[in-house]
Amino acid sequence: MKEENFFYKNNILHFKIDNEESLSFDFLKGRLFNRLKKIEHESLIKKAIGKNKNGLKIFDATAGSLIDTIIFLKLGHVVIACEHSKVLYKLLKDAISRASKEYDFFENLVFLNADSASVIELHQDSDIFYFDPMFNKSKKNLKRSGTLQKISKILSYEKLEDTSRHIFSSMLEKNFKKIIVKRPINSKPLHNKINYQIKGKAVRFDIYVKNTSTK
Repeated sequence: MKEENFFYKNNILHFKIDNEESLSFDFLKGRLFNRLKKIEHESLIKKAIGKNKNGLKIFDATAGSLIDTIIFLKLGHVVIACEHSKVLYKLLKDAISRASKEYDFFENLVFLNADSASVIELHQDSDIFYFDPMFNKSKKNLKRSGTLQKISKILSYEKLEDTSRHIFSSMLEKNFKKIIVKRPINSKPLHNKINYQIKGKAVRFDIYVKNTSTK
């Protein structure tokens, strides 16, 4: 990670990918902000979590652009989110710092710069393990989303290997209550012993339950 690739523009931290592209995150305006305003439409993810009046503890193994993490927070849950990429982590910390002045739900976020497989053992008491493997995004989806394409380039830049199988195996080895895996609608499941699925038009949630009382 080269520090000279980071720069501020309009008080927002950016990372220069090449001469033409840079990446930043902003939860106060733009596409991410508009997505978060429409949280009432996130019915699939709500169904995947299940009905629970009390706030759950959710371990998000792949923070990515932090969208799903923030949805969990806005629904009243406590989230431990991991991001392996040092670049993405630094950009997202900047976005969180700015957005936390407007949204108090960030108080319920623990954001870690770590390989989730190495820290999941410390959070075995989580009600839900959530997993959205970035490395398995289709080329079609990458082309549709400029942000995903930029994230993919940064992961390559940092030479981060695909550890999705290792992370998922680590989850299965723990005394989990519920694992939610977000997948493209037509992709193969990571494991064949799925308890049930929540399906949408483009994505689905594969759900593994050890204690059926959490469903």
